[in-house]
Amino acid sequence: MRYYIEDLEKYDGQEIELKGWAYNVRSSGKVKFLELRDGTGMVQCVFFKGDCGEAIFDAFEKITQESTVRVIGTVKKHQRQAGVFEISVKDCEILAPSKDYPITPKEHGTDFLMNSRHLWLRSKRQHAILRVRAEIIKAVRDFFDGRGFTLTDAPIFTPSACEGTSTLFETKYFDEKAYLSQSGQLYMEATAAAFGKVYCFGPTFRAEKSKTRRHLIEFWMVEPEVAFNDMYDNMELAEQFIEYVVQRTIKNKAEELRVLERDISKLEVIKGSFPRLHYKEAVQIIKKENPQFIDGDDFGGTDETIVSSKFEKPVFVHHFPQAIKAFYMKEDPNEPGFAMGCDLLATEGYGEIIGGGQREENIEKLLLKIKEHQLREEDFAWYLDLRRFGSFPHSGFGLGIERAVAWICGLPHIRETLPFPRLYGRSYP
Repeated sequence: MRYYIEDLEKYDGQEIELKGWAYNVRSSGKVKFLELRDGTGMVQCVFFKGDCGEAIFDAFEKITQESTVRVIGTVKKHQRQAGVFEISVKDCEILAPSKDYPITPKEHGTDFLMNSRHLWLRSKRQHAILRVRAEIIKAVRDFFDGRGFTLTDAPIFTPSACEGTSTLFETKYFDEKAYLSQSGQLYMEATAAAFGKVYCFGPTFRAEKSKTRRHLIEFWMVEPEVAFNDMYDNMELAEQFIEYVVQRTIKNKAEELRVLERDISKLEVIKGSFPRLHYKEAVQIIKKENPQFIDGDDFGGTDETIVSSKFEKPVFVHHFPQAIKAFYMKEDPNEPGFAMGCDLLATEGYGEIIGGGQREENIEKLLLKIKEHQLREEDFAWYLDLRRFGSFPHSGFGLGIERAVAWICGLPHIRETLPFPRLYGRSYP
């Protein structure tokens, strides 16, 4: 039978065997301590000569950082920490030694840590971040699965652009050109016509030569699409979604967030209705602190921070100028020149975490937009079929998992939000 550290409470007073890795070792002469990790948690293993014998007690000195070890001992409650258990060691064996482990308790530079990412993942902080990420992903799936959505994943290879041709990764697809997906949205519009409520979840790629703390080359995105939803229905869905993910994460991963020293009070308030601003209102807020901002432009990171800093909850900005939005975004017939789309800006300066809106369902207007954006109509023949054969109003949005992880964990940079980040200028390891 395998025993795991996360289950120690079940075995209080029993003798068990644990296998894992030496996170830290220390000695105070008559008693020695091994901090053991097994992926599910960490436990302090206590070596008394009277319990484990002189040979095992002396062999402790051979245990080095990240050595693989097997420990047999009795589970006991910690004398001073309620709810904490430790192992009184009876026997210990080094299964595989670790010599000169490169990541020591001292400070290391970012480049060194990123080059050693395969090992850095073992640290308490990185372990906590990725446990939170896993919870966020599970919450995402449970939210949509529990509300009648059907998972209909989109392809990674695509024949055309979705978010603009300037950020495409081109590759050979036998004798044809293909591109790595920027978004699964267009395909979700097709499956929404079949299932009504759908979502995809997978990797997406943007060839952006950007080195900001918010950008990745490869990131994971969840994209729901709902038939007959308008922009306002879309914002309501996004609001419910964010509240669910945030509140569930802080409930289920309180210990990990404590390790990350996250101020939970700034997440606990993310409930109920979120503020909603028209683009024009947001521009007025921005210009008070950034007079150089040009009305009609898209928001930069600084502009998003200015707007979001005025609220303790995420804030929707809707009705951006049509000219700066994608070809498929519906223009508001009651407000020409403005698109029926929205961005959701996270608190604390983390910027846009959701972008989406209502799609243009009229084929004639969509054809004009394709021409205006200098796209090839033949590349979108299948997409135009969705308007030819039973067109319908529909809306959706995309959430970048990594930005959500950075925000909920309170991280200074997005590079720590996934196991092996791909950034501009970095594809190793």
